[in-house]
Amino acid sequence: MTTQTQSTTEQLSLAELVALGVGGMVGGGIFSVLGLSALVSGHAAPLAFAFGGVIALLTGYAYMKLGLHFRSDGGSFTYLERAFKQRNVAGIGGWLLLVGYIGTMGLYAYTFGVYGAAMLGDRLNTPLMHHALSTLVLLIFLGVNLYGVKASGGTELILVAVKVAILGVFAAAGLMTIKSDHLLPVLNKGAGGLIMGAALIFVAYEGFELIPNAVNEMKDPEKNLGKAIFLSIIITIIIYIFVALVAVGNLTPEEINKYKEYALAVAARPALGEFGFLLIGLGALLSTSSAINATLFGTARLGMAMAQEKELPRVFSYTERTKPVPWVSLVVISLVTLIFVNIADLTIISSFASSTFLLIFIAINLSAMRLSKTIRANVWAPGLGLILAAASWVVLMGYLWRHDPQSLYQIGFFYAIVIVAELLFSKRSLLKRAT
Repeated sequence: MTTQTQSTTEQLSLAELVALGVGGMVGGGIFSVLGLSALVSGHAAPLAFAFGGVIALLTGYAYMKLGLHFRSDGGSFTYLERAFKQRNVAGIGGWLLLVGYIGTMGLYAYTFGVYGAAMLGDRLNTPLMHHALSTLVLLIFLGVNLYGVKASGGTELILVAVKVAILGVFAAAGLMTIKSDHLLPVLNKGAGGLIMGAALIFVAYEGFELIPNAVNEMKDPEKNLGKAIFLSIIITIIIYIFVALVAVGNLTPEEINKYKEYALAVAARPALGEFGFLLIGLGALLSTSSAINATLFGTARLGMAMAQEKELPRVFSYTERTKPVPWVSLVVISLVTLIFVNIADLTIISSFASSTFLLIFIAINLSAMRLSKTIRANVWAPGLGLILAAASWVVLMGYLWRHDPQSLYQIGFFYAIVIVAELLFSKRSLLKRAT
């Protein structure tokens, strides 16, 4: 009876699925890491976003084939579990995904707090207000997701439609005031700068892989899963290219570096004045809100699936009696994210998130290649996706080694903690017997 009710009233449409993907990608990333990408890749910043989009599209093919075959809320975790005989590979991948998602939600909440406090005026633009707003937005979307699937999907559709319209106005107006000397020569930082810029902002393409997590809660998966993945990535690529083009074309590298999180808002001023600043501020609030909503939706279901496979405590699999809402998973993930956003160094967390998702995408593409006969997929798309993602990860590690070794050490420490925690949890029965 519950399944039938869900199939008629709680299923997500194609539009809601695309909104879930776009909402997950076009979040805090474009507002908070654009400046860093522009400084590293120079005039080629729009191409850096396009390059990242190519990796996402190639990996999207792997997710489509794997998602249609296995049809699990566990998404990436399930695919790794099926592709590799060693159980710890999937376990470590799942734990890394959870931490990566928590890091990205922390980044989104942080950006929401920064823009929200700034829009309240100088008097209220304080660290306390920033933290209060970051905390509030996480609690709001915890409530939305606890309410139910349809509330989450419908909310996402509205938020994405509004923010895409705002970014569209920004791009159309900003294109009129672009200065050609800000864009030429295109590769003023060299081809290496282009790849480095793409690697640094790769967290901005985290989100589309959440769509297969909802495969059991969508209408006509055979028809809509692939469409939703590719449409959401293509829409996001177009948005990123035009937004980066306007930002680089209207601001000098010095200005981008100076204004950092406010770079997009400042880039809107030449064409739209103070109204443009406020418009982009509103876009930032909507973007980060929808990204938190979409990411929390998928991450909670990942936690539930991992608990069902005994890779997390069983309590993570608990759902409400009348709705398929993993409420324990939602609450725990939200609380951990609140800790991240209020005490962690979010610059390190964002680098960690980019690194993590590049590694996960490498593993997913490899999974699709290993299971190509089972899932009826060709091997060239995931093979190329694997190569490009691996090259980007190496470039990112090289950049951190040269420019911020302390961050690299801390990221390595995070990985070590996650791996050790997963190994200890997976061997808990042996440990109990030993004691």
